Amino acid sequence: MGLQIDIQAIVANWQALAAKAPTARAAAVVKADGYGLGAAKIVPALYEAGARDFFVALAREGQAIRPHLPADARINVLSGHMEGADLTGLVPVINSPEQFFRDRAMRPGKPFAIQLDSGMNRLGMEPAEWSSLRDEALAAGPAFIMSHLACADEPEHPANAMQLAAFREMTEGVDLPLSLAATGGILLGKDYHFDLVRPGVGLYGGMPFADALPVVRLSLPVIQTRLVEPGEIVGYGATWTSDAPRRIATVAAGYADGILRILSGSGASLYADGVACPIVGRVSMDLVTADVTHLRQLPAELDLICPEQPIDAVADRAGTIGYEILTSLGHRYERSYL
Repeated sequence: MGLQIDIQAIVANWQALAAKAPTARAAAVVKADGYGLGAAKIVPALYEAGARDFFVALAREGQAIRPHLPADARINVLSGHMEGADLTGLVPVINSPEQFFRDRAMRPGKPFAIQLDSGMNRLGMEPAEWSSLRDEALAAGPAFIMSHLACADEPEHPANAMQLAAFREMTEGVDLPLSLAATGGILLGKDYHFDLVRPGVGLYGGMPFADALPVVRLSLPVIQTRLVEPGEIVGYGATWTSDAPRRIATVAAGYADGILRILSGSGASLYADGVACPIVGRVSMDLVTADVTHLRQLPAELDLICPEQPIDAVADRAGTIGYEILTSLGHRYERSYL
């Protein structure tokens, strides 16, 4: 099983998104082990390209990449100061008054940032909490203040303008770097860029950054092929029955490797040098079967993620989003980096 990851494509996508927000500093979101692709391999290349701000979800993710970055790289932890977290060398993004007081008591003088809730109702201080704490928090000197958009991948959604207005109101008169836009927010335009942008899924070839270079190719080795006669079934549950003599290939991967079971019967295909081979029968834990009857020559591997079927095409077939496809990719794949 081979998961090929193009580091230079990630760098090029970061540069392209940074160029869309020329008045802002461009960070890089590398949470969930670089969206499943290997943060330790990705962050040095992004640093070399000019990134100095990195975002992770958890302190332990930050500690995992800290040795791979110079001291001047800032690693921001979106979950903030969680009890018991090791924040050595990291910058917690404070989400609540409780986190603020814990952080200042335990880490006086250490860097921190603040997240405000501009309407997503997930993380960050709500307007009333921020109002009561604002003077004390600003006096402590946060590195930046951020919020997060709920509907940035839908440019016409009214929530975008509502959150922008709320963020502006909550930060009026604040003389600190401000950050609102992740990948989708960058694409909404300059009103959303402020001082720091946080590209994430767009770095890895995902929507809504339609111009992203592809980053991932997932190739699955063929274990066996067989001829299936009309009326014979393939796979668990007998959900697929051959209507004619068919040649079926079985590849070594399944839902244990992040190939979602719902792809069974979804119309998704594996690809042989760009030629679609429909997935037939159920995706099982370690195996996927595909119809290769029409191929003149069967390659040693079939691709699930490739230029003909990028991550968001797979996601569409599975009724999900590219983020889930990427972060579900299992650890049994042998990863290679270009």
